Formats: sequence, C-alpha cells, structure tokens
Amino acid sequence: MKASELIARYEAFCPQELSMEGDISGLQIGSPNQEVETVMVTLDVRENTVAEAIKEGVDLIITKHAPIFRPLKDLTASPQTDILLDLVKHNIAVYVSHTNIDVLEGGLNDWFCELLEIKDTEYLTATADGQGIGRVGQVEKQRLEDLALKVKSAFALDAVRLVRYDKDNPLVSRVAICGGSGQSFYKDALSKGAQVLITGDIYYHTGQEMLTNGLLAIDPGHHIEVLFIEKIAEQIRIWAKEENWQLEVLESKATTNPFDHL
Repeated sequence: MKASELIARYEAFCPQELSMEGDISGLQIGSPNQEVETVMVTLDVRENTVAEAIKEGVDLIITKHAPIFRPLKDLTASPQTDILLDLVKHNIAVYVSHTNIDVLEGGLNDWFCELLEIKDTEYLTATADGQGIGRVGQVEKQRLEDLALKVKSAFALDAVRLVRYDKDNPLVSRVAICGGSGQSFYKDALSKGAQVLITGDIYYHTGQEMLTNGLLAIDPGHHIEVLFIEKIAEQIRIWAKEENWQLEVLESKATTNPFDHL
C-alpha cells in the first residue's frame, strides 16, 4: 500500500485541522507515494528509535513528537542530524500527529481520563468552536496522595512530583489533566473549578504560582504520552483488518524517556 492511503485513513480519524496554531503535523519526512509494508508507532524519533526501525525493516513511522521541531540550518553529520540522515538513507518516512491527537474527541486526553476514571469531562482550554485541549472532570472524592499514587500506578511510573506545601493532603474531586507540558493552562483549570492539575514539566516558579492561586498539581512527567503508541497501533490494526491491508504494525519498544529517579 502507499503511505498516502494510510495517512488519509489516519487523517479521517484525526484531522490535521485540529492542531493548535503553529504546531507541526503531517508527513515530515519521505514521500506520500512510498510503498509501506511495515509501520511503526512511536512517541519520539530518537537514535534508538531509528535503529529499531532499521532493524525491523520499517517503511513508515507514525510519531507524536516531530523529529524536526526547529528550523534546520544544515544537514551535516552530527549526533542530532544523523537521526534524520539515517531515516532518509534507509527510506523511512515519518508522519507526525502532535496536538491534533490531544485535541481529538476520543483522543489522547480522553484516553488518560478513561485510565484514571475521570468522568463528566469538558475541555480544559478551547482551541476552536467545540474543540479544546486537556480535560476537566470529576473523580471519586479522595486524598491528593491517593490520586497521585493512582497516577503512578496507571502509568507504571517510578515516581510522581506533587505541587503542594507542607505535605498538604486534602480531599479532591475535580481534576484537570493535560498530556505533555500543560502548565500554561493552569489558570483555565482554576477557572473551571479544578482542585488539582495533572500535567508534565511543571516549572519551579509556575508551581509556586499555582499554589498561591489555590491549585494543587501532580506532575507525572511528559512521557505518559507513551500511551499514544498502544492506542494508535491498535487503531491501525483495526483499519488494516477492515480494509484488508497487508500491513505489519509494530509498537516501538525503544526507551525514549530521558528521566529516571533513584
């Protein structure tokens, strides 16, 4: 099959138009006319991801995080550009689905809510009429620490960070969640009555601002978005069966989370 056929099916499910302004989505490396027999879904495209794709004979990578995120000045050999050069050398196309899968109704943020049993949700921040990124909803009333431990368990993490003072451990029931780095939306979480925000990459001073304004937070890290791999691979397998595609669908096993905790 052609890459364009799989891309068209993906974009019928998750249109590029859902992406936030200035975001990167779509085919970033390779040709839509490329023949695809093996597709691999990954969160990131790093040197170990590319090595895995080469070993497995992958023709197309579908990734959440774009390998080219900032403008390139050259493609001379270096540890970073070798990632791109190896993709081109081995004729591996790369398709990016970033904030459109976050915004999508029934997409990544809704999968997070299902996993954590967050009910009766609404958008955290509107991105267009009837669309938005992040979710705010209700959980069974519980202590902050119990919710944090649930997050840790659900995503198989070795640790989570809590944004609180003096070991505060109140009962919470209204929760906001945003995959990736959603700290900039904390005022939206407050405006929608959230008591706690679950998101990654919270800065020191932003954490202080949250607490001053009455919002607690749980930071499980950016890498919880790895759920993208399982869910998108599952969806592509469904399409392959429906359309009778002769397509091998792989889930990347490469570790791309740069953080560990002792």
